[in-house]
Parts: sequence; C-alpha cells; structure tokens
Amino acid sequence: MGQCELVLYTRPDCHLCEVAAGMLEARGLGWRAQNIETDLNLIRRYGDRVPVVYRPEDGAELAWPFTEAALRSFLDSPPDPRRD
Repeated sequence: MGQCELVLYTRPDCHLCEVAAGMLEARGLGWRAQNIETDLNLIRRYGDRVPVVYRPEDGAELAWPFTEAALRSFLDSPPDPRRD
C-alpha cells in the first residue's frame, strides 16, 4: 500500500468502529478516525453504514461488515487509477 493515510469513518459509542480500529491498529497502518457526526455531508453519505475504511489514493471504501481477510485483501490491492 502507498503512503496515503487511511480514514476510518466512525461515530461516537460505536462498538463496531472500535473493532475496526483494532483491526487497523493490529496491521500497524497509518490511519485516522473521522467522526461522521461532525459533518452533515458525511452523515448523509454514511448514515448507519459505519465503520467504513476509506483509501484516499483512489477513493476505494470497505464498509462493515468485513473480516480480517477482507480487510487484508482491500489493503493489499493496488489503488485503482480509474477511481477518483
């Protein structure tokens, strides 16, 4: 994976968000949490779909539910240059 920091879209008191954060931490990746409730556009976009891992390099997203294997596959896949 490139050097672009991942974004984990979350909301407060979200147990699944904590699980997803733990999965990212276990892989030792650069990432930051983004609380969707601080931005109306993010609330509209994600609603109850959090947690979502977002890859800024190509705009790819991995939405919950996902397994360790699915996360690994997402992270190991090359960014799609056709995505914006």
